[in-house]
Amino acid sequence: MTTDFRTAALDSKAWPYEEARKLLKRYPEGKPGGAPIIFETGYGPSGLPHIGTFNEVLRTTMVRHAFQTLSDAPTRLIEFSDDMDGLRKVPDNVPNQAMLATHLGKPLSRIPDPFEKFESFAAHNNAMLRDFLDRFGFEYEFISSASQYEAGVFDDALKGVLRNYAAIMGVMLPTLRKERAATYSPILPISPKTGIVLQVPVEVVNVEQGTIRFTDSDGEVLVQSVLGGQAKLQWKVDWAMRWVALGVDYEMYGKDLIDSGVQSGKIARVLGGRPPEGLIYEMFLDEKGEKISKSKGNGLTLEQWLDYGTQESLSFFAYREPKKAKQLHIGVIPRAVDEYFQFRGSYAAQPVEQKLGNPVHHIHNAAVPDTNPPVTFGLLLNLVGVLGAGATAEQVHAISAITSKVPLRPNSMR
Repeated sequence: MTTDFRTAALDSKAWPYEEARKLLKRYPEGKPGGAPIIFETGYGPSGLPHIGTFNEVLRTTMVRHAFQTLSDAPTRLIEFSDDMDGLRKVPDNVPNQAMLATHLGKPLSRIPDPFEKFESFAAHNNAMLRDFLDRFGFEYEFISSASQYEAGVFDDALKGVLRNYAAIMGVMLPTLRKERAATYSPILPISPKTGIVLQVPVEVVNVEQGTIRFTDSDGEVLVQSVLGGQAKLQWKVDWAMRWVALGVDYEMYGKDLIDSGVQSGKIARVLGGRPPEGLIYEMFLDEKGEKISKSKGNGLTLEQWLDYGTQESLSFFAYREPKKAKQLHIGVIPRAVDEYFQFRGSYAAQPVEQKLGNPVHHIHNAAVPDTNPPVTFGLLLNLVGVLGAGATAEQVHAISAITSKVPLRPNSMR
Protein backbone atom coordinates (compact mmCIF):
# COMPACT_ATOMS: atom_id res chain seq x y z
CA MET A 1 0.00 0.00 0.00
CA THR A 2 1.12 3.57 -0.69
CA THR A 3 1.91 6.16 1.98
CA ASP A 4 -1.22 8.07 0.90
CA PHE A 5 -3.38 5.02 1.60
CA ARG A 6 -1.76 4.48 5.02
CA THR A 7 -2.17 8.10 6.07
CA ALA A 8 -5.81 8.27 4.98
CA ALA A 9 -6.62 4.87 6.52
CA LEU A 10 -5.71 6.16 9.98
CA ASP A 11 -8.88 8.28 9.86
CA SER A 12 -11.08 6.21 7.54
CA LYS A 13 -14.55 5.40 8.84
CA ALA A 14 -14.75 2.20 6.75
CA TRP A 15 -15.44 -0.57 9.26
CA PRO A 16 -12.41 -2.77 8.32
CA TYR A 17 -10.11 0.17 9.17
CA GLU A 18 -12.00 0.86 12.38
CA GLU A 19 -11.48 -2.80 13.34
CA ALA A 20 -7.81 -2.72 12.30
CA ARG A 21 -7.16 0.33 14.45
CA LYS A 22 -8.25 -1.71 17.49
CA LEU A 23 -5.13 -3.82 16.91
CA LEU A 24 -2.91 -0.73 16.68
CA LYS A 25 -4.33 0.35 20.03
CA ARG A 26 -3.83 -3.18 21.43
CA TYR A 27 -0.13 -3.06 20.57
CA PRO A 28 1.00 0.60 20.41
CA GLU A 29 4.64 -0.55 20.30
CA GLY A 30 3.97 -3.62 18.21
CA LYS A 31 3.44 -7.18 19.41
CA PRO A 32 6.27 -8.29 21.75
CA GLY A 33 9.22 -9.84 19.98
CA GLY A 34 7.86 -8.86 16.58
CA ALA A 35 5.43 -11.78 16.74
CA PRO A 36 2.69 -11.85 14.10
CA ILE A 37 -0.78 -10.52 14.75
CA ILE A 38 -3.06 -13.59 14.84
CA PHE A 39 -6.48 -13.48 13.18
CA GLU A 40 -8.74 -16.49 13.73
CA THR A 41 -12.00 -17.88 12.41
CA GLY A 42 -13.64 -21.07 13.64
CA TYR A 43 -15.36 -23.99 11.92
CA GLY A 44 -17.54 -26.78 13.32
CA PRO A 45 -16.86 -29.84 11.14
CA SER A 46 -20.11 -31.62 11.97
CA GLY A 47 -21.42 -30.09 8.74
CA LEU A 48 -20.13 -28.83 5.41
CA PRO A 49 -18.90 -25.22 4.93
CA HIS A 50 -21.65 -22.80 3.92
CA ILE A 51 -22.41 -19.16 3.20
CA GLY A 52 -21.81 -18.23 6.86
CA THR A 53 -18.32 -19.77 6.66
CA PHE A 54 -17.57 -17.68 3.57
CA ASN A 55 -18.95 -14.56 5.24
CA GLU A 56 -16.80 -14.88 8.37
CA VAL A 57 -13.54 -15.67 6.57
CA LEU A 58 -14.19 -12.92 4.03
CA ARG A 59 -14.83 -10.24 6.64
CA THR A 60 -11.85 -11.32 8.75
CA THR A 61 -9.67 -11.20 5.62
CA MET A 62 -10.86 -7.66 4.97
CA VAL A 63 -9.80 -6.60 8.48
CA ARG A 64 -6.45 -8.33 7.98
CA HIS A 65 -5.90 -6.45 4.72
CA ALA A 66 -6.89 -3.19 6.43
CA PHE A 67 -4.37 -3.83 9.20
CA GLN A 68 -1.67 -4.51 6.63
CA THR A 69 -2.40 -1.05 5.20
CA LEU A 70 -1.80 0.50 8.62
CA SER A 71 1.16 -1.58 9.79
CA ASP A 72 4.15 -3.52 8.51
CA ALA A 73 3.78 -6.07 11.33
CA PRO A 74 3.48 -9.69 10.17
CA THR A 75 0.04 -11.35 10.31
CA ARG A 76 -1.44 -14.83 10.24
CA LEU A 77 -5.01 -15.97 9.59
CA ILE A 78 -5.86 -19.26 11.29
CA GLU A 79 -8.89 -21.31 10.27
CA PHE A 80 -9.52 -23.47 13.33
CA SER A 81 -11.59 -26.66 13.15
CA ASP A 82 -13.31 -27.80 16.37
CA ASP A 83 -12.95 -31.46 15.39
CA MET A 84 -12.53 -32.75 18.95
CA ASP A 85 -16.20 -31.98 19.60
CA GLY A 86 -18.42 -34.98 20.25
CA LEU A 87 -20.98 -35.88 17.58
CA ARG A 88 -24.33 -34.80 19.05
CA LYS A 89 -26.68 -36.01 16.32
CA VAL A 90 -26.48 -37.73 12.96
CA PRO A 91 -26.72 -35.19 10.09
CA ASP A 92 -29.57 -35.69 7.64
CA ASN A 93 -27.45 -35.17 4.52
CA VAL A 94 -24.80 -37.90 4.85
CA PRO A 95 -24.71 -41.62 3.94
CA ASN A 96 -24.21 -44.52 6.39
CA GLN A 97 -26.37 -42.92 9.06
CA ALA A 98 -26.82 -46.17 10.99
CA MET A 99 -23.04 -46.46 11.31
CA LEU A 100 -22.74 -42.87 12.54
CA ALA A 101 -25.45 -43.48 15.13
CA THR A 102 -23.20 -46.07 16.80
CA HIS A 103 -20.54 -43.37 17.30
CA LEU A 104 -22.66 -40.63 18.89
CA GLY A 105 -20.76 -38.78 21.57
CA LYS A 106 -17.29 -39.57 20.20
CA PRO A 107 -14.95 -36.85 18.89
CA LEU A 108 -15.59 -36.09 15.23
CA SER A 109 -11.92 -36.85 14.54
CA ARG A 110 -12.37 -40.42 15.84
CA ILE A 111 -15.48 -41.39 13.91
CA PRO A 112 -15.25 -43.23 10.54
CA ASP A 113 -15.98 -41.17 7.45
CA PRO A 114 -19.54 -41.98 6.28
CA PHE A 115 -18.40 -41.07 2.75
CA GLU A 116 -15.62 -43.70 3.03
CA LYS A 117 -12.98 -41.38 1.54
CA PHE A 118 -10.98 -40.16 4.56
CA GLU A 119 -9.69 -41.54 7.84
CA SER A 120 -12.46 -39.84 9.84
CA PHE A 121 -15.67 -37.85 9.55
CA ALA A 122 -13.79 -34.73 10.66
CA ALA A 123 -11.02 -35.34 8.12
CA HIS A 124 -13.64 -35.45 5.36
CA ASN A 125 -15.30 -32.20 6.40
CA ASN A 126 -11.95 -30.52 7.08
CA ALA A 127 -10.89 -31.41 3.53
CA MET A 128 -14.14 -29.95 2.21
CA LEU A 129 -13.43 -26.78 4.20
CA ARG A 130 -9.94 -26.39 2.75
CA ASP A 131 -11.23 -27.02 -0.78
CA PHE A 132 -13.96 -24.46 -0.14
CA LEU A 133 -11.55 -21.76 1.08
CA ASP A 134 -9.03 -22.51 -1.67
CA ARG A 135 -11.77 -22.22 -4.28
CA PHE A 136 -12.27 -18.59 -3.28
CA GLY A 137 -8.58 -17.79 -3.05
CA PHE A 138 -8.39 -17.11 0.70
CA GLU A 139 -4.98 -17.09 2.36
CA TYR A 140 -5.07 -18.94 5.67
CA GLU A 141 -3.43 -21.59 7.87
CA PHE A 142 -5.55 -24.58 8.79
CA ILE A 143 -5.33 -25.92 12.35
CA SER A 144 -7.22 -28.93 13.65
CA SER A 145 -8.27 -28.99 17.31
CA ALA A 146 -7.65 -32.75 17.46
CA SER A 147 -4.10 -32.34 16.16
CA GLN A 148 -3.35 -29.75 18.85
CA TYR A 149 -4.82 -31.80 21.70
CA GLU A 150 -3.28 -35.10 20.60
CA ALA A 151 0.18 -33.68 19.88
CA GLY A 152 0.33 -32.04 23.30
CA VAL A 153 0.33 -28.48 21.94
CA PHE A 154 -2.44 -27.59 24.39
CA ASP A 155 -0.95 -29.49 27.36
CA ASP A 156 0.43 -26.41 29.13
CA ALA A 157 -2.85 -24.59 28.63
CA LEU A 158 -4.76 -27.60 29.97
CA LYS A 159 -2.58 -27.55 33.10
CA GLY A 160 -3.49 -23.88 33.37
CA VAL A 161 -7.17 -24.86 33.36
CA LEU A 162 -6.54 -27.38 36.16
CA ARG A 163 -4.53 -24.82 38.10
CA ASN A 164 -7.35 -22.28 37.83
CA TYR A 165 -10.19 -24.79 38.06
CA ALA A 166 -11.98 -23.07 40.97
CA ALA A 167 -11.78 -19.63 39.37
CA ILE A 168 -13.15 -20.95 36.07
CA MET A 169 -16.01 -22.62 37.93
CA GLY A 170 -16.62 -19.28 39.59
CA VAL A 171 -17.07 -17.69 36.15
CA MET A 172 -19.30 -20.41 34.74
CA LEU A 173 -21.56 -21.62 37.57
CA PRO A 174 -23.53 -18.35 37.95
CA THR A 175 -24.47 -18.56 34.25
CA LEU A 176 -25.91 -22.10 34.46
CA ARG A 177 -29.27 -23.51 35.46
CA LYS A 178 -29.29 -25.34 38.81
CA GLU A 179 -29.50 -28.81 37.28
CA ARG A 180 -26.75 -28.06 34.77
CA ALA A 181 -24.51 -26.55 37.42
CA ALA A 182 -24.76 -29.75 39.48
CA THR A 183 -22.85 -31.76 36.86
CA TYR A 184 -20.86 -29.07 35.06
CA SER A 185 -17.12 -29.41 34.56
CA PRO A 186 -14.82 -27.26 32.39
CA ILE A 187 -12.98 -30.48 31.48
CA LEU A 188 -14.56 -33.32 29.52
CA PRO A 189 -12.66 -36.59 29.92
CA ILE A 190 -12.79 -39.06 27.06
CA SER A 191 -13.79 -42.50 28.27
CA PRO A 192 -10.95 -45.01 27.76
CA LYS A 193 -13.61 -47.71 27.36
CA THR A 194 -16.18 -46.21 25.00
CA GLY A 195 -14.27 -43.30 23.43
CA ILE A 196 -17.19 -40.99 24.27
CA VAL A 197 -16.64 -37.39 25.43
CA LEU A 198 -18.10 -37.52 28.95
CA GLN A 199 -20.20 -34.75 30.52
CA VAL A 200 -19.39 -35.62 34.14
CA PRO A 201 -18.05 -33.80 37.23
CA VAL A 202 -14.31 -34.15 37.73
CA GLU A 203 -11.87 -33.69 40.59
CA VAL A 204 -8.39 -32.30 40.03
CA VAL A 205 -5.84 -34.81 41.34
CA ASN A 206 -2.45 -33.43 40.25
CA VAL A 207 -2.00 -30.27 38.23
CA GLU A 208 1.57 -30.88 37.05
CA GLN A 209 0.81 -34.45 36.03
CA GLY A 210 -2.45 -33.29 34.47
CA THR A 211 -4.59 -35.91 36.22
CA ILE A 212 -8.25 -35.84 37.20
CA ARG A 213 -10.68 -38.25 38.91
CA PHE A 214 -14.12 -38.97 37.44
CA THR A 215 -16.77 -41.67 37.19
CA ASP A 216 -16.95 -43.43 33.82
CA SER A 217 -20.28 -44.28 32.20
CA ASP A 218 -20.18 -47.79 33.65
CA GLY A 219 -19.83 -46.47 37.20
CA GLU A 220 -16.11 -47.12 37.64
CA VAL A 221 -14.09 -44.33 39.24
CA LEU A 222 -10.96 -43.56 37.18
CA VAL A 223 -7.89 -41.39 37.54
CA GLN A 224 -6.77 -40.26 34.08
CA SER A 225 -4.58 -37.64 32.47
CA VAL A 226 -6.18 -34.80 30.54
CA LEU A 227 -3.07 -34.42 28.38
CA GLY A 228 -2.32 -35.73 24.91
CA GLY A 229 -5.90 -35.91 23.71
CA GLN A 230 -7.39 -37.84 26.66
CA ALA A 231 -9.79 -34.97 27.39
CA LYS A 232 -11.12 -31.78 25.84
CA LEU A 233 -12.65 -28.63 27.26
CA GLN A 234 -16.21 -27.37 27.37
CA TRP A 235 -17.02 -24.94 24.57
CA LYS A 236 -16.57 -21.57 26.34
CA VAL A 237 -13.49 -22.75 28.23
CA ASP A 238 -12.08 -24.30 25.05
CA TRP A 239 -12.54 -21.05 23.14
CA ALA A 240 -10.74 -19.08 25.86
CA MET A 241 -7.94 -21.64 26.14
CA ARG A 242 -7.39 -21.52 22.39
CA TRP A 243 -7.16 -17.74 22.40
CA VAL A 244 -4.48 -17.91 25.07
CA ALA A 245 -2.56 -20.93 23.72
CA LEU A 246 -2.44 -19.65 20.13
CA GLY A 247 -2.07 -15.96 21.00
CA VAL A 248 -5.19 -14.94 19.06
CA ASP A 249 -5.52 -11.16 18.68
CA TYR A 250 -8.63 -10.85 16.53
CA GLU A 251 -11.76 -12.96 16.08
CA MET A 252 -15.21 -11.81 15.04
CA TYR A 253 -18.39 -13.73 15.79
CA GLY A 254 -22.14 -13.53 15.40
CA LYS A 255 -24.68 -11.92 17.71
CA ASP A 256 -25.80 -15.38 18.85
CA LEU A 257 -22.42 -15.89 20.56
CA ILE A 258 -22.34 -12.69 22.62
CA ASP A 259 -22.77 -14.54 25.92
CA SER A 260 -20.15 -17.11 24.96
CA GLY A 261 -17.75 -14.32 24.05
CA VAL A 262 -18.25 -12.58 27.40
CA GLN A 263 -17.68 -15.71 29.47
CA SER A 264 -14.74 -16.86 27.32
CA GLY A 265 -13.16 -13.43 27.71
CA LYS A 266 -13.38 -13.70 31.50
CA ILE A 267 -11.85 -17.19 31.40
CA ALA A 268 -9.03 -16.01 29.10
CA ARG A 269 -8.10 -13.45 31.75
CA VAL A 270 -8.24 -16.12 34.47
CA LEU A 271 -5.75 -18.12 32.38
CA GLY A 272 -3.42 -15.13 32.27
CA GLY A 273 -4.25 -14.09 28.72
CA ARG A 274 -6.19 -11.37 26.99
CA PRO A 275 -9.32 -11.90 24.90
CA PRO A 276 -8.97 -10.89 21.25
CA GLU A 277 -10.39 -7.80 19.61
CA GLY A 278 -13.33 -8.43 17.35
CA LEU A 279 -16.54 -7.37 15.69
CA ILE A 280 -19.92 -8.78 16.68
CA TYR A 281 -21.91 -9.10 13.48
CA GLU A 282 -25.64 -9.47 12.91
CA MET A 283 -27.19 -12.60 11.47
CA PHE A 284 -28.65 -13.12 8.00
CA LEU A 285 -32.45 -13.43 7.77
CA ASP A 286 -34.64 -15.18 5.22
CA GLU A 287 -37.31 -13.44 3.16
CA LYS A 288 -39.75 -13.73 6.11
CA GLY A 289 -37.32 -11.99 8.45
CA GLU A 290 -36.50 -15.20 10.34
CA LYS A 291 -32.95 -16.19 11.30
CA ILE A 292 -31.34 -18.47 8.74
CA SER A 293 -30.79 -21.97 10.14
CA LYS A 294 -28.84 -24.87 8.65
CA SER A 295 -31.24 -27.34 10.25
CA LYS A 296 -34.34 -25.53 8.92
CA GLY A 297 -32.81 -25.06 5.48
CA ASN A 298 -34.32 -21.60 5.04
CA GLY A 299 -32.52 -18.76 3.34
CA LEU A 300 -30.11 -18.85 0.43
CA THR A 301 -27.14 -21.15 -0.04
CA LEU A 302 -23.77 -20.10 -1.39
CA GLU A 303 -24.28 -22.30 -4.45
CA GLN A 304 -27.63 -20.65 -5.19
CA TRP A 305 -26.07 -17.20 -5.04
CA LEU A 306 -23.28 -18.21 -7.41
CA ASP A 307 -25.80 -19.69 -9.84
CA TYR A 308 -27.14 -16.16 -10.42
CA GLY A 309 -24.53 -13.71 -9.18
CA THR A 310 -20.76 -13.35 -9.00
CA GLN A 311 -18.49 -13.99 -6.03
CA GLU A 312 -17.73 -10.28 -5.88
CA SER A 313 -21.42 -9.42 -5.57
CA LEU A 314 -21.70 -11.78 -2.59
CA SER A 315 -18.61 -10.19 -1.08
CA PHE A 316 -20.22 -6.79 -1.64
CA PHE A 317 -23.39 -7.94 0.13
CA ALA A 318 -21.35 -9.29 3.07
CA TYR A 319 -19.28 -6.09 3.31
CA ARG A 320 -22.22 -3.71 3.68
CA GLU A 321 -23.34 -2.94 7.25
CA PRO A 322 -22.10 -6.06 9.08
CA LYS A 323 -23.76 -4.92 12.33
CA LYS A 324 -27.18 -4.76 10.69
CA ALA A 325 -29.43 -7.79 10.14
CA LYS A 326 -30.03 -8.32 6.42
CA GLN A 327 -32.44 -10.49 4.50
CA LEU A 328 -30.63 -13.02 2.34
CA HIS A 329 -32.77 -14.43 -0.45
CA ILE A 330 -32.65 -14.72 -4.21
CA GLY A 331 -34.34 -11.35 -4.70
CA VAL A 332 -31.35 -9.41 -3.32
CA ILE A 333 -28.89 -10.79 -5.88
CA PRO A 334 -29.64 -8.50 -8.89
CA ARG A 335 -29.32 -5.36 -6.78
CA ALA A 336 -26.09 -6.59 -5.18
CA VAL A 337 -24.59 -7.37 -8.59
CA ASP A 338 -25.52 -3.99 -10.05
CA GLU A 339 -24.44 -1.97 -7.01
CA TYR A 340 -21.11 -3.81 -6.90
CA PHE A 341 -20.39 -2.80 -10.49
CA GLN A 342 -21.55 0.78 -9.83
CA PHE A 343 -19.04 1.10 -6.99
CA ARG A 344 -16.38 -0.58 -9.12
CA GLY A 345 -17.00 1.82 -11.99
CA SER A 346 -16.56 4.88 -9.79
CA TYR A 347 -13.44 3.69 -7.94
CA ALA A 348 -10.68 4.79 -10.31
CA ALA A 349 -11.73 8.46 -10.32
CA GLN A 350 -12.22 8.77 -6.56
CA PRO A 351 -9.76 10.52 -4.23
CA VAL A 352 -7.91 8.31 -1.77
CA GLU A 353 -10.29 8.99 1.13
CA GLN A 354 -13.30 7.88 -0.91
CA LYS A 355 -11.46 4.86 -2.30
CA LEU A 356 -10.89 3.61 1.27
CA GLY A 357 -14.63 3.76 1.95
CA ASN A 358 -15.58 2.11 -1.33
CA PRO A 359 -16.60 -1.53 -0.76
CA VAL A 360 -14.67 -2.71 -3.83
CA HIS A 361 -11.43 -1.46 -2.26
CA HIS A 362 -11.88 -4.07 0.48
CA ILE A 363 -13.25 -6.77 -1.80
CA HIS A 364 -10.17 -6.58 -4.06
CA ASN A 365 -7.59 -5.39 -1.51
CA ALA A 366 -7.10 -2.19 -3.54
CA ALA A 367 -6.39 -4.08 -6.80
CA VAL A 368 -9.74 -3.13 -8.33
CA PRO A 369 -10.43 -4.20 -11.96
CA ASP A 370 -11.22 -1.32 -14.30
CA THR A 371 -13.73 -3.09 -16.54
CA ASN A 372 -17.51 -3.39 -16.17
CA PRO A 373 -20.10 -5.48 -18.03
CA PRO A 374 -21.91 -3.73 -20.89
CA VAL A 375 -25.38 -3.99 -19.30
CA THR A 376 -26.82 -4.24 -15.80
CA PHE A 377 -28.38 -7.29 -14.22
CA GLY A 378 -31.61 -5.29 -13.88
CA LEU A 379 -31.70 -4.61 -17.61
CA LEU A 380 -31.13 -8.27 -18.40
CA LEU A 381 -34.06 -9.21 -16.16
CA ASN A 382 -36.24 -6.67 -17.93
CA LEU A 383 -35.23 -8.07 -21.32
CA VAL A 384 -36.06 -11.59 -20.25
CA GLY A 385 -39.37 -10.38 -18.81
CA VAL A 386 -40.30 -8.62 -22.04
CA LEU A 387 -39.42 -11.62 -24.18
CA GLY A 388 -41.32 -14.05 -21.95
CA ALA A 389 -42.05 -17.62 -22.93
CA GLY A 390 -42.42 -16.69 -26.61
CA ALA A 391 -38.78 -15.70 -27.11
CA THR A 392 -37.17 -16.87 -30.34
CA ALA A 393 -33.92 -18.80 -30.41
CA GLU A 394 -32.18 -15.75 -31.91
CA GLN A 395 -33.37 -13.51 -29.08
CA VAL A 396 -32.26 -15.93 -26.43
CA HIS A 397 -28.88 -16.27 -28.16
CA ALA A 398 -28.47 -12.47 -28.19
CA ILE A 399 -29.09 -12.20 -24.44
CA SER A 400 -26.74 -15.12 -23.82
CA ALA A 401 -24.03 -13.34 -25.79
CA ILE A 402 -24.40 -10.27 -23.59
CA THR A 403 -24.45 -12.19 -20.31
CA SER A 404 -21.39 -14.18 -21.35
CA LYS A 405 -19.37 -10.96 -21.07
CA VAL A 406 -20.09 -10.72 -17.32
CA PRO A 407 -17.12 -12.21 -15.42
CA LEU A 408 -17.93 -15.08 -13.06
CA ARG A 409 -16.26 -16.18 -9.83
CA PRO A 410 -12.73 -14.76 -10.15
CA ASN A 411 -10.52 -15.28 -7.08
CA SER A 412 -10.49 -11.81 -5.53
CA MET A 413 -9.24 -12.34 -1.96
CA ARG A 414 -5.59 -13.10 -2.63
